[in-house]
Amino acid sequence: MRISFSPQRRDDKLVLEKSNGDRLRINGELFNFNPLNDGDVIPEGEVPCDWIVGPVEKIGGELRLTLILPHGPNPSQAVAFPQPMTATADGPIAVPNDPEPEETDDVDA
Repeated sequence: MRISFSPQRRDDKLVLEKSNGDRLRINGELFNFNPLNDGDVIPEGEVPCDWIVGPVEKIGGELRLTLILPHGPNPSQAVAFPQPMTATADGPIAVPNDPEPEETDDVDA
């Protein structure tokens, strides 16, 4: 499974998990792409998921899709310009992200 990302300024999170071949859980919702055959394309907007942008394709036996990658107001280069990733093993997928800023206790002097 090859996942590309389209960065977007958003305050929500993206959590991914791959299971059983071409099944992808996106923020808790399961999408089963196992029925796709090589060369099949699901056009953009046909999958009922706001996180998927662009078509979902099976090329050379590999599922390919693009997901929105949410980021904060000052993303790192790795998040602003993420590289596509390949997920082969079942389980959680590490999504490019920046660490949460540490909260500080402001004290007026």
